[in-house]
Amino acid sequence: MILEERPDGPGAGEDSNRLQDDSSIRKDCDSMLPEQPCQLQNQRARLHQQITKELRMRTGAENLYRATSNTWVRETVALELSFVNSNLQLLKEELAELSSSMDMDQPEGESVTIPMIPLGLKETKELDWATPLKELISEHFEEDGTSYETEIQELEDLRQATRTPSRDEVGLDLLAAYYSQLCFLDARFFSPARSPRLLFHWYDSLTGVPAQQQALAFEKGSVLFNIGALHTQIGARQDCSCTEGTIHATEAFQRAAGAFRLLRENFSHAPSLDMSTASLSMLEQLMVAQAQECIFKGLLLPASDTPDNCPAQLQLAQEAAQVAAEYRLVHRAMAQPPVQDYLPSSWTNLAHVKSEHFCALAHYHAAMALCEGSSADKGEVSRHIFQPSTTCEPQGPTASSIQKMPQHPEERRKLAKAHLKRAILGQEEALRLHTLCRVLRKVDLLQVVVTQALRCSLAKYSELEREDDFFEAVEAPNIQPKTHQAPEVKMPSLSQMKVTDLFHRLGPLSVFSTKNRWRLVGPVHMTRGEGGFGFTLRGDSPVLIAAVVPGGQAESAGLKEGDYIVSVNGRPCKWWKHVEVVAQLRGVGEGGVSLQVVSMLPSPEPRSTGPRRAALLWSQKECGFETAMPARARPWPILGWGRKTKQSKTGCHPDSCTNSNCVTCP
Repeated sequence: MILEERPDGPGAGEDSNRLQDDSSIRKDCDSMLPEQPCQLQNQRARLHQQITKELRMRTGAENLYRATSNTWVRETVALELSFVNSNLQLLKEELAELSSSMDMDQPEGESVTIPMIPLGLKETKELDWATPLKELISEHFEEDGTSYETEIQELEDLRQATRTPSRDEVGLDLLAAYYSQLCFLDARFFSPARSPRLLFHWYDSLTGVPAQQQALAFEKGSVLFNIGALHTQIGARQDCSCTEGTIHATEAFQRAAGAFRLLRENFSHAPSLDMSTASLSMLEQLMVAQAQECIFKGLLLPASDTPDNCPAQLQLAQEAAQVAAEYRLVHRAMAQPPVQDYLPSSWTNLAHVKSEHFCALAHYHAAMALCEGSSADKGEVSRHIFQPSTTCEPQGPTASSIQKMPQHPEERRKLAKAHLKRAILGQEEALRLHTLCRVLRKVDLLQVVVTQALRCSLAKYSELEREDDFFEAVEAPNIQPKTHQAPEVKMPSLSQMKVTDLFHRLGPLSVFSTKNRWRLVGPVHMTRGEGGFGFTLRGDSPVLIAAVVPGGQAESAGLKEGDYIVSVNGRPCKWWKHVEVVAQLRGVGEGGVSLQVVSMLPSPEPRSTGPRRAALLWSQKECGFETAMPARARPWPILGWGRKTKQSKTGCHPDSCTNSNCVTCP
């Protein structure tokens, strides 16, 4: 199925695959690149195929179980289902171990913080750009394709470098530079009428299953996916024990969410599961939740120095409840089909563990606020953070949800004790969920964080415990989720990367692309007559013959209105300004001038197999390209799955000259 662009759009597997910061190790890894897909990805693909086979067997058994009324058959089918489900669980755990060996990334620094979930980069095979591009340049652009070997080699080197980008801003700039070049290639070489015969191979980031397409949009979308994935890896490596680390981590996860949203909102019929609408929606939610967690960690740093600050503890309680609510939404998205069928089970379990952990932290900080500070602080502020509902879902405070805070110290002690009890139960549940997943059991850091939180709750509970507490403890209300700094989904900053079109020598994109057809005329030798050369020039890069004087020198030489001048006296002038061409012509002596022009031909009808789809347009300025584009040039889509645009009408006569730049050459 071909990836298609939505008509209404605006515009982790074997994760890092052991991307090493050490340059010598990275060099060794580069030499092993051809073997990686054959080993790691093939193992994941094999496991995924076995899981798919078991799922089909389970579906058939379930259909038979529902259809039959024979008791013996139903018992046999039920037994078979139990075996299939057991095999499925084992296969999924094996795939999760293989896919998540680097997922629980250890952040920089020595602080003990709960781990994040980075996303693995999509891997790809080597691609031969040289053969199809040389052929296209020779046949369509009527130039020597071998003269562009330097540009093609630079393109291939750039693509090769993007397969192992460094996990920092340099790696992001590298991916953005290649993505910008793909925009240039899309505008120049790819059109419904004609495109290079290329086949792009990419491996699914979650399952390792290979996918291939001839559409350049698949290449562009995969690179954009890797930009988002690289942001997740950068965010997971930050040291959240300092304020600067939490700020950088929050920014990285917000930009990752923006990259996944851009893909989700504009494309459908993805050839790989990791780029499906359901997966991208889940990944966006996950990145927002992790950004919210980093915001909470940033607020926790100064508050830990003043544990008796009641307003600060109340704010932490609401912030922790907000993080818990975000992870609860993520867990629901991960548990929904079809995502649950191919997502690593360790991710789902970790999201569940975090939702329980932060919900327990919310009750712990609420208890700390009740135990410390003045009565005025408690009565004025904390009464607005409790709600009687049974979930931590975000909801606004209403008249019925606001609980009146007790003023008597003994009543506050009992309420704080009730919140600590819920905190203890929540942390114990988080530890239980942690032990259920074989992959998470190997993440010692996660167990350390949850265990530390549990010990703090137990210690505080022991301080509040009294020997004469014979009465039933009060029930602690839920904490109202609220954040003072909601994460902002930020689109990738591709416009900050300034690049130059590698195939700049072919000419301006407004004319010299596969969307247009032309005929090379000349060189034509002309001499100045009584009325000059007999034509009027207009525009820049390339300069257009706007009008031809009947009976003049230009008409005699075969030049026509609408031709573009591409050479003056053997010097290429596709990128010359209007004044430069006029200056050359005015300086011609009695020997005359030799001109070479291109005459535009009617564009062929595109080969269409379905209805036209609207294109996603990004202007050249938004993409950050340095190459100047004439005013008449049209922008190109940034992504454009299955894009079918209207053909430009450069073959028809241009409008009459109405600006001051028009010059009739003497």
